[in-house]
Amino acid sequence: MTSVIAAEGNGRWVEYAGGYADMIAQRGAEEADGGALEQPVAKRPKAAAPQRNRQGTAKRKLSFNEKHALETLPKTMAGLHERIAEFQAALADSDLFARDPEAFNDAAAGLEAAQTELAAAEEKWLALEILREELEDSPSS
Repeated sequence: MTSVIAAEGNGRWVEYAGGYADMIAQRGAEEADGGALEQPVAKRPKAAAPQRNRQGTAKRKLSFNEKHALETLPKTMAGLHERIAEFQAALADSDLFARDPEAFNDAAAGLEAAQTELAAAEEKWLALEILREELEDSPSS
């Protein structure tokens, strides 16, 4: 004789005599008798699937933050170029260090920070621009 073991929930396993159909019949009898079986949890509705292109991959658009960064980074980079030019002009004064070593050190540190910030902004802008071009060039459905 065959038997089926089924998980009943809350760590409870029950062995039923017979096959699957017998288990279903016996489970129905337990539920009618007020057995310890719980009602199944209602399934949540699935979210709408993203649109797919011809290759079956999801279509992707630039996010709001990515679009905003693409629009604002050129202005930010222009401002950084101006700050770098100001620091370089200050450091071009050959007597600055002799007159005011602290101002010289501040200008040198500011120049380095501005150049680092500019490099990061340029890399971010380039990556976003490449992404934008790839998304525009990708075939749509």
